[in-house]
Amino acid sequence: MENKHVYDENEIEVLEGIEHVRLRPSMYIGSTDSRGLHHLVYEVVDNSIDEAMAGYCKNIEVTINKDNSITVIDDGRGIPVKTHPKIGKSALEVALTMLHAGGKFHGGGYKVSGGLHGVGVSVVNALSRWMEVEVKRDGGIFYQKYKRGKPVSEVKRIGDAVDTGTKITFLPDNEVFEDITFSSDILTKRLREQAFLNKGIRIKLNDERTGESSLFHYEGGIVSFVEYLNRNKGVLHDNPIYMSGKRDNMEVEVALQYNDTYIEKVLSFANNINTEEGGTHLVGFRTALTRTFNDYIRKMNLLKESDPNLAGEDVREGLTAVISVKLENPQFEGQTKTKLGNSEMRGLVDSIVGEGLSRFLEENPSTARAIAEKAISASRAREAARKARELTRRKNVLERSTLPGKLADCSERDPRLCELFLVEGDSAGGSAKQGRDPRIQAILPLKGKILNVEKARMDKILNSEEIRAIITAIGTGIGEEFDMEKLRYHKIILMADADVDGAHIRTLLLTFFYRYMQPLIEAGKVYIAQPPLYRVVLGKKDYYAYDDNELTKIINGLGDRRDKAEVKRFKGLGEMVAEQLWETTMNPENRTILRVSLEDAVKADEIFTILMGDKVEPRREFIFQHAAEVQNLDV
Repeated sequence: MENKHVYDENEIEVLEGIEHVRLRPSMYIGSTDSRGLHHLVYEVVDNSIDEAMAGYCKNIEVTINKDNSITVIDDGRGIPVKTHPKIGKSALEVALTMLHAGGKFHGGGYKVSGGLHGVGVSVVNALSRWMEVEVKRDGGIFYQKYKRGKPVSEVKRIGDAVDTGTKITFLPDNEVFEDITFSSDILTKRLREQAFLNKGIRIKLNDERTGESSLFHYEGGIVSFVEYLNRNKGVLHDNPIYMSGKRDNMEVEVALQYNDTYIEKVLSFANNINTEEGGTHLVGFRTALTRTFNDYIRKMNLLKESDPNLAGEDVREGLTAVISVKLENPQFEGQTKTKLGNSEMRGLVDSIVGEGLSRFLEENPSTARAIAEKAISASRAREAARKARELTRRKNVLERSTLPGKLADCSERDPRLCELFLVEGDSAGGSAKQGRDPRIQAILPLKGKILNVEKARMDKILNSEEIRAIITAIGTGIGEEFDMEKLRYHKIILMADADVDGAHIRTLLLTFFYRYMQPLIEAGKVYIAQPPLYRVVLGKKDYYAYDDNELTKIINGLGDRRDKAEVKRFKGLGEMVAEQLWETTMNPENRTILRVSLEDAVKADEIFTILMGDKVEPRREFIFQHAAEVQNLDV
């Protein structure tokens, strides 16, 4: 007879606070990859930022130590250290070892804060191999050490102090995280944001591994932020439009500036937390922006009475904006706080932006007209794009007749198993079609260089045959119509020659994906194929090298036979026969493909603007700055 498992009272486990964190870390920090790792630093820094918002902290210093531990120092009030009246332990130990323990629930110590769940620093402690805390307050320096969230000593006084502040050092636990190597670029992005959002605060980042350090300090606040985002773009008006207001312990700040591109860049924050998925404050902003511009355009008779109102996307073309709200009881969706849910914030942002923008348009008629004309032009282009977009829509996923004629589709119907190769040139496309695994690999050859979408409006983009073919093959649509559920391939692999032209084609494709299909990059669906640079032939055996170092190793490994070896450098994919292309570049068992990631959206936006935009001077400066780093230059 089969043994059945007994389910009784003994099966009910009670996991104390930090034990649950260690068992289910993703519930608290989102993931255990690079994103979750850096989230630990944000949780600690956010506490210091909360001190700054409360008016008690001016300086924050973050250091990446040589052993990949992190030290965060602030000059705030310091975490309380006296015995907690209910728990009977030091308040410091309570804050760092107990979930849902903090000073932000009732608003006494903090009117406004980002961390309201009371799990931030205790979660960091639970997910660290060790943590050390030093607190300066009450005339002394107090110290406690923890291992994997549990104290290894009592809170003890180790010296005297005349000032106040908190110093936290922690090493993430390699039993929890896939990799504990911190990226200074990722931390730079976050700390720069915080310095912009809290005008006057000084935030310093030190990287002991490289000896580099950066200081972030902006007296202009979010106005400086918008200027920073637009610094490589041609702007329609010199100074950003700034609006602010308060009501019922809620604060709103908005800064916006139009540029001559066709790309919208709006960042929203609630209590200094980047609400990547938006929320009520973003809805209020967009509603007010669209209504105010339509009212102005009608008032100035810039449209015929019979013409429809401008859509939201029309008035947001070329817009760069930062929305920052602060409130006592923010309702975030989940611990990682990516969407604001407070309904009252929508109306407040709407009224402040509506009033402030109306006033600006009245007082600045030439700027107002320039923005309005850009929006009207965008509206006309949108109508043209709508007609072009119809050509890219597929009636049914299974209707093969709607797919581009040059697409060699795969037979597998489960998108999770399918790969789409975007191949440079018909010649390489022919070899790829012959060499592929037709069950799971689809091939779309691209003729020449696709349109640079950084310099084009949507109607022009959708009139490009090559781009239409890409959109149709992938199936998701683009821009605001993007729908990940309709994705036909879970790997989209860019396959171009390993030369300057190939690099240019990859960059053009990446520009398109970043601007109009960014969720694909964020979800890790876009890859770059790595074709070999060299083929070494010795007798009947072939060796492939992907760079000069690998070639040297292969040659040296041949020993006495090296003189008999023939070395051939591939000029392009078209030189490879189908078998070679399969074996080196397409075979999932042998190939090397690079996943395209997006760690810093602001930095990515800047790079694409510099390299692919209209302004020549920033591009020239970039080339001069990085000229010494060039490798494998074809001349």
